[in-house]
Amino acid sequence: MRVMVLVKANKDSEAGVAPSAALLAEMTSFNEELMKAGVLLSAEGLKASSQGVRVRFGTGKSTVIDGPFTETKELVAGFWLWQVKSLEEAVEWIRRSPFRNSSEEVEIRPVMRAEDFGDNLTPEVKAREQRLSERLGRRS
Repeated sequence: MRVMVLVKANKDSEAGVAPSAALLAEMTSFNEELMKAGVLLSAEGLKASSQGVRVRFGTGKSTVIDGPFTETKELVAGFWLWQVKSLEEAVEWIRRSPFRNSSEEVEIRPVMRAEDFGDNLTPEVKAREQRLSERLGRRS
C-alpha cells in the first residue's frame, strides 16, 4: 500500500527558517534508510504558505487567495510518499524518524487505489488511469 506522510507546519517552517544542518543530515540518513528498504517513493519539503496560493471553487467560478494562511496547524510543511505493507509499518518507520525527539505532528494517510472508487470507476476510465500510472512509473 502507498501512504502519504504529511509533516505539519510550525512557526519556524512558516517563517521560512531552514532546518539546522544537524537535522538535515539526520533527515538525509533517514531518507537513505527508507530508500534502501524500498519504502521511499518521494520526499519533499514545502516553502512557507506566504509563497503559495489557495484556489477556492464555487458557483462555477474560482478565486485565488494569496498566502500566508493563518491556521498553521492546518498547513503542511513537507511530505513523503511511501510504499509499505500496512499502516502499522508506516507508523513504525515514522517512529524511527528524526521527529522522534521533537514535538512535531505527522499525519499518515493511505493513498486511494482504483478499487476504492467502486463502480464509479468505469472500465474505460480505469484503463486510462492505469496507462497514466504506468507512464508515471507508479507502483500500486
